[in-house]
Amino acid sequence: MKRNSHWKYPPLTARLYGVWFRHMRVYTRNLISNGLPPFLEPLIFLGGIGLGLGAYVREMDGVPYIQYLAIGLLMTAPMFTAAFECSFGTFIRLEFDKVYDGMLAAPMSISDLLIGEMLWAGTKGFFFTCTVLAVVGCFGLVAFPQILLAPFVGFLTGFMFATLSLLITSFVKSINHFNFYFTGLLSPMFFFAGVVFPLEDLPPVVRPVAEILPLTHSVRLTRLLASWEWEWWVVIDLGYIALFAAVFGYLAIVRLRKRLVL
Repeated sequence: MKRNSHWKYPPLTARLYGVWFRHMRVYTRNLISNGLPPFLEPLIFLGGIGLGLGAYVREMDGVPYIQYLAIGLLMTAPMFTAAFECSFGTFIRLEFDKVYDGMLAAPMSISDLLIGEMLWAGTKGFFFTCTVLAVVGCFGLVAFPQILLAPFVGFLTGFMFATLSLLITSFVKSINHFNFYFTGLLSPMFFFAGVVFPLEDLPPVVRPVAEILPLTHSVRLTRLLASWEWEWWVVIDLGYIALFAAVFGYLAIVRLRKRLVL
């Protein structure tokens, strides 16, 4: 049936907000169980790795090791939460709950829907960075006030990994296949992106590979915020994040459009 010629889509901001608001309402229904892990995970990791290994490694890059590790953890939180949201979460909404069928019956396009997903993942990245920042801040492991800008880097990180995860989801046929994504890509990235030790300590052959990893650029930006020592290549890191999100976001929308219209 043809739509009335006078019918118009709502403004773009309203369409994107509709997707974001739907996810926010669902997420906040179980806010305690959803929000508690971000407070506990950095405590567990800092206690198990930071304090344990910190007894043998006193300093890293000129700062106490536990402080070095805490700054890196600010960006791993948005990486994992955005990756989980736009892999397992998107797949369940797509294949099992059929949430997108109902959402696309509203006056919005597939691009609106998927960009809204990315924005929601970025928002969760912002929130999770804030929670980790609150934890490490209570222990005096970060310097204020400049580190308060870290959640904005967390938003960019969440958005960036949302685009990558949506692209991965476009290829996945079984939910079990996401194990390869988390174990084969995200877990190694955690250790080779400057979170646990500086990139300068990597072998020269491995260093270029580490520079390709998206988490590397987010962690580097956060360390610059923590030290407040700006370098010219901060522009490269920001440009990398913007280009990565644009390219992978475009590819994800193109591929998922085919699955959503079938």
